[in-house]
Amino acid sequence: MDFTRRDFLKHVAAASALATIPGAIHPQPAGASPFPTAVDLDPNLKWDKAPCRFCGTGCGVMVGVKDGKIQAVAGDQLSPVNKGLLCIKGYSLPGILYGADRLTKPQIRANGKLREATWEEALDLIANRYKETLAQYGPEAVAIYGSGQWTATDGYAASKWFRAGMGSNNVEANARLCMASAVTGFISTFGMDEPMGCYDDFEKADAFVLWGNNMAEMHPVLFSRLLERKRTASWVRIVDIATRQTPTTEFADMYVPMKPNSDLALANAIAHVIVNTGRYNEKFINSHTLFKRGKTNIGYGLEDNSKFTDEPQPMTFEEYKTFLADYSPEKVESIVGVPAARIRQLAEIYADKFTKVVSLWCMGMNQHTRGTWINNLVYNLHLLTGKICEPGNNPLSLTGQPSACGTVREVGTLAHRLPADMVVTNPEHRALAAKIWNVPTEKINATPGYNTVEMFRALDRGDIKTIWIQVTNPMVTMPNLTRYRAGAEKEDRFVIVSEVYPTPTTDIADVILPSAMWVERAGVFGNTERRTQQWNKMVEPPGEAKADNWQIVEVAKRMGYGHLFNFASEDLDKELFNEYRQFTLGHGHDLAPYETYQQVRGLRWPVVNGKETPWRYTERFDAYVEKGAGIAFYGNHANGDNAVIWARPFEPAPEVPDKDFPLWLCTGRVLEHWHTGTMTRRVPQLHRAVPEAYLEMNPTDAAEMGIQNGERVRVVSRRGKIELKVMLNGKGRPERGNVFVPFFDENYLINELTLDAYCPISKQPDYKKCAVKVEKIGAAL
Repeated sequence: MDFTRRDFLKHVAAASALATIPGAIHPQPAGASPFPTAVDLDPNLKWDKAPCRFCGTGCGVMVGVKDGKIQAVAGDQLSPVNKGLLCIKGYSLPGILYGADRLTKPQIRANGKLREATWEEALDLIANRYKETLAQYGPEAVAIYGSGQWTATDGYAASKWFRAGMGSNNVEANARLCMASAVTGFISTFGMDEPMGCYDDFEKADAFVLWGNNMAEMHPVLFSRLLERKRTASWVRIVDIATRQTPTTEFADMYVPMKPNSDLALANAIAHVIVNTGRYNEKFINSHTLFKRGKTNIGYGLEDNSKFTDEPQPMTFEEYKTFLADYSPEKVESIVGVPAARIRQLAEIYADKFTKVVSLWCMGMNQHTRGTWINNLVYNLHLLTGKICEPGNNPLSLTGQPSACGTVREVGTLAHRLPADMVVTNPEHRALAAKIWNVPTEKINATPGYNTVEMFRALDRGDIKTIWIQVTNPMVTMPNLTRYRAGAEKEDRFVIVSEVYPTPTTDIADVILPSAMWVERAGVFGNTERRTQQWNKMVEPPGEAKADNWQIVEVAKRMGYGHLFNFASEDLDKELFNEYRQFTLGHGHDLAPYETYQQVRGLRWPVVNGKETPWRYTERFDAYVEKGAGIAFYGNHANGDNAVIWARPFEPAPEVPDKDFPLWLCTGRVLEHWHTGTMTRRVPQLHRAVPEAYLEMNPTDAAEMGIQNGERVRVVSRRGKIELKVMLNGKGRPERGNVFVPFFDENYLINELTLDAYCPISKQPDYKKCAVKVEKIGAAL
C-alpha cells in the first residue's frame, strides 16, 4: 500500500503517544525541578534538560527521573530547536538505556572466549598493549576510532592523549563516513567549517530545495518547521531532488527525480541558467567572491594509501562562464534524467531575487566520491545570487549525529585536525596546541594520520596493531565490510571496544569496556546550527559502566601521561571543556565557559561577550565582521575575506551499472531506527515498527523480473551478496534502475556489498552508488 501524507501524520501521532509513559501531565510546583520548564510536568519526578541522543538536530528533551531511573521524557518547550516537539526516536529515549543485554562489566578475550574482568585488569592490559605497540612499531601503529556520538570532552581527551601524549595523529571518528565532505566543502569555499545560517532560516525562507535529503524521516522535527512555515505562508515551496520517492516527496511542490551521481551536472546547469540569463548578483560577486578551478579526474581512493592534493588555480568570471557552456539544461538533461524545462524551472527558484532560498542536504550529497565538489557547487548557487548570510537565504548542511559538529568537527577528532579548524600541518597551530597542552611543539606530529578507510586498511595490512573503538559500530558501517572485518580479526591485531550493548564490533574485540551513555554521565554536544548544549548526570549507569572520557584518562595515566590530565577539580567534563575552550577564543569559534552552558538551552558560536551568533559573516549579527564591511568571509583572509566560486565538472561514479550488475544500490536510514540499530532495535515499539531490513525496488523493475512484494531475493555486487525481502510501494519508492536497503539491521550486512571508494578531498566513502543485481530465489511470503 502506498505511503501517503495521512500515513506520515499518523506515524507522528503514534510517536507522540509513546510519551504517555508516566510523565508530562501535572503542573510543576515551584522549586521542584533543577531547571526551569515551560511545560506541565509530573511533580513526582525530578526534571532536568538534555539534548537528544540521536541525530544532529539537537532537540531539547526534558528528562524525568524517579527512584534512580528515567520514568519519562518530554519535548522541551523552551528549547529554540524543537519548541516542545520530539520524533518517535526522541520519545523512545528512556528505552535505549534499559535493554536486557546491557554491557555492565569489562571483559577480556582469552583463548578465543570472553571472560569478565576488573577495571584494573582491563585498563592495565590496554595501557600495556599501547606501550608495547609504541615501543616496537612507533606512533603510526596505534589508533583510536570514535564517533559523532562522542561528547566534546570524550573527543578532546582522546585527541590530547594521542597527539600530546603518544605523538600520533591516528585519531578518527565515524563522522568521516557522514560529514567529512561538508567540512571540506565549507573550508574550500569559505575558509571555515560549519554553516553561516541557522534553524531560524526555516521561518523566513520562501523556498526549500532538498538535495538528496529525505528530511521527513531523517530530521522530522526540523521538517515539521518547514511544514509549519508552508502552512502559514501559502507561497512557500518545497523541492525534493532525489533518486527515490519518500515521505518527503509527499509534501513537496516539485519532485525532481535524478539519476545517481548526476547532481554535479544538475547544479552546474542551474548555475548556467543563472549566469546566461543575467540573473546573477554582480555587486555581490564583485565584492565578496573570487573564482577558482582545481584538478580534475582525481580518482576514487580505491587503492591503499591513496594520496591527493588539490591545486587551486584562479580564473575569471568569463572563464567560469565558458566552463558552464557545457552544462546548459539541454546538454545535461540526458545525464541528469531531468527535462531541460524542469531544470530551468528549478533554476528560477534560485534566480528570482525576491525568493529567499534555503538549500538542505545530508548524506545524499556528502556520501559521494565527489562530495566536496557537490558541496562547492550548491554554495555556488547562493554566491552567484547573493542569497547567503541573511535570514532565510542560506545553504544548510544537516548533520546525522548529535555531536558530529561539536566533537568531530569542532574539537577536531580527525587525523589531520586540531580544535577550532586548526590542523596539524600548520606550525602556528601546533605551537598553540603545545602551549595549551604544556608539551614541546615537536611532540605534536606534523604528519596527518590515517583517515577512516585508510585506518582500517592499515589495520588489515598490519601497519596498525592496536586500535580502540568507542561509541560506534564499524563492523556494520564500513564499506566493503568483508575485508575490514577479516583484517580486524587477524592474529596480531589488538582491538578494544567501548560499548553499551553487544554488537558485531564487540564480537571481534579483545577487550570490551562497558560505557555510560547519555544522562548516565554529564556531557556536551554541538548540533548542526553551531549550538553547544550541556547536560548533567541524572542517573547512575548500570553495573560498572563508566564514561568514555574517564576510560581514556585512566589509560593515559597508566601510560605515564597523567600530567596531561592533572586538573584542579574532579569535575572532568568541566575541566576538559574549559581547557578545550582556549583553542576557540579570538578567531571566530568562541565558546562560552562550561558554567554558562549549564544555565542555558545552548548557544550558537561564536559567543562574544556572552552573546551568541545566529548568522555568521554579516556585520548585522557577527561581532567578527567590521562595521561597514557588510559581509566578510573572514575565514578566507588569504583570499581577501572572499568566498570561492568553484568550477567543478561532472565526473562519473567509479562503478556504474552494466549488463552483469544492472542496478544502482543506495543505502541509508529509516525513521524508526538510528544508524546500526544498537540502541533503537532494543526499544520494543521501534523494533516492532520495523523489525528487519528490506530491499526497496521500483514496481516496474520488479514486475519485469517477476518479483512480488514480500518475496525473498538475493542482492549481489562484485564484493558480496545478501538475501532479504522485497518491499514494493512502501515508504520509499526508488526510480527505475535503483534499489535501496537500510543499514540498521546487523542480521543483513548490506555493507558487505558496498564499495570503499571515497572523495579524494574529504576521504568520505560513497554509500549511495554501486552496481548490483537482484536474483529470484523464492516465492512471495
